[in-house]
Amino acid sequence: MEPKDVDIKKILPHRYPFLMVDAFVSQEGDSFECIKNVSHNEPFFQGHFPDEPVMPGVMQIEALAQASAIGLAVREQFDGGQIGYLASVDNAKFKRMVVPGDQLRLTGEIVLFRRKLCKVKAVALVGDEVATEAELSFFFA
Repeated sequence: MEPKDVDIKKILPHRYPFLMVDAFVSQEGDSFECIKNVSHNEPFFQGHFPDEPVMPGVMQIEALAQASAIGLAVREQFDGGQIGYLASVDNAKFKRMVVPGDQLRLTGEIVLFRRKLCKVKAVALVGDEVATEAELSFFFA
């Protein structure tokens, strides 16, 4: 599927200010990539931290989770309506601060999808530098 053919809002139920994926880039086999442009006007920067804005780690994990849902939906050719719920976050590491102006490349590999369970090894990069990595599990209801 071509990136222009992927409608993120048909796949994800999230909307502003909680939609954390700006664009779908690619999905090949079990691997995917999406983009999150980190802008100065993100609501969380008002309080985290006003004098030194840093994207909260939990928001980085959420962005990875949303990108994972998109990657799985494209791989499985879901047509929308399937909702995955984050079940666990394992081995999360935050290796670089994410600040306004950064572009997060949300990448991952689907390592398991069986019945209603999905596991993804996810990595958020700024350029080629790892910002965040985690193993995410989802269940579908």
